[in-house]
Amino acid sequence: MVVDCVVIGGGIVGSAIAYGLAGCLDDVLLLDGSDGDPRAAQANFGLVWYQSKGVGMPAYQRLSRESVQEWRSFHKEIEDMSGVPVEFVGRGGLAYCLGDEEFEARQAILSRLASQMADTGIEMLSRGAVERLHPGIRLGPEVTGAAFSTLDAHVNPLRLLLALQRAFAHRGGTIRRSESVQAIETGRGQFRIRLKTGDVDAARVVIACGEASRVLAEPLGMTLPFTLQRGQIIVTERMAPFLAYPSDRIRQTACGTVMIGATKEDVGFDPGTTAAAAAGLTARAIRVFPDLAQVSLVRQWSGRRVITPDIAPLYERSAAFPGAYACVCHSGVTLAAYHARTLAQRIAGRGSWHEMEKFSARRFDVQAA
Repeated sequence: MVVDCVVIGGGIVGSAIAYGLAGCLDDVLLLDGSDGDPRAAQANFGLVWYQSKGVGMPAYQRLSRESVQEWRSFHKEIEDMSGVPVEFVGRGGLAYCLGDEEFEARQAILSRLASQMADTGIEMLSRGAVERLHPGIRLGPEVTGAAFSTLDAHVNPLRLLLALQRAFAHRGGTIRRSESVQAIETGRGQFRIRLKTGDVDAARVVIACGEASRVLAEPLGMTLPFTLQRGQIIVTERMAPFLAYPSDRIRQTACGTVMIGATKEDVGFDPGTTAAAAAGLTARAIRVFPDLAQVSLVRQWSGRRVITPDIAPLYERSAAFPGAYACVCHSGVTLAAYHARTLAQRIAGRGSWHEMEKFSARRFDVQAA
């Protein structure tokens, strides 16, 4: 089998890139793993989030803003093509502050972001202003205010993944599931992807398979520095709609459940859940919305995220083997629009790769020096 491009990794990041490439190239193959493979999407909170991204890295701040703005048309595009509603709601988002110390710390973050961008569209709200956004909802006494961005939004990440893959297929792309890449060989300006089900030759290969990316990328001359971070999430029973705005820790889904999350734990490959995490997550949620104490919890789960040293994404293009690319990113939902549009076009050879160089792993060499 010979194709224009193989994308390795069928999660949100890989599927978004593959969807975009299918609009630029004739033959694109997306290789997805088995249902039992670790997926960062399992720990995804479903936020299309900009307000806290890029402190100390203006390029990441601009990238995040560009993507959340693109989401306003992007979600309609993939819904129309796939027939899958992704439950995008884009009224804005909040980051609640408990106590004066948290309020001041959040204010300091916004000041740093404002020093990097003339008009961030993010503001600090007093407790009274937050209450006006939530008429009839009781806030906990410790809530001193919140950061608010009109650009922030949320979406159903599972529906998003389904929509991306169906839209990819609609564009003529091919998905092969339960595949495991044995090796990537090079020669004669092409790549040979060794699979148990048969080899595939391609002019381009994109590695976007999360924690498995490093072992495939390094033989192609691409270094991917990242660590693993466990995120635990809990979800409540269904309730009547009451939360009009998502926050970075609490959001109500379209079906009425409330998601509460997420932990950030450096525990290596441990996929488990803990009672301590559930207690900590629920305690903070109740401090924000005391009435949640009367609600039943129905599920707790965890997933592993890939985290780069500065949290920003990694976009690599191999100098030794032209046509090989890698993408490592923990903000797959937020950046899905950017990956499907700008990044996919650059991989396809449309436009300059220059802007992507800011997200190469070489930036860490500069920081170390």
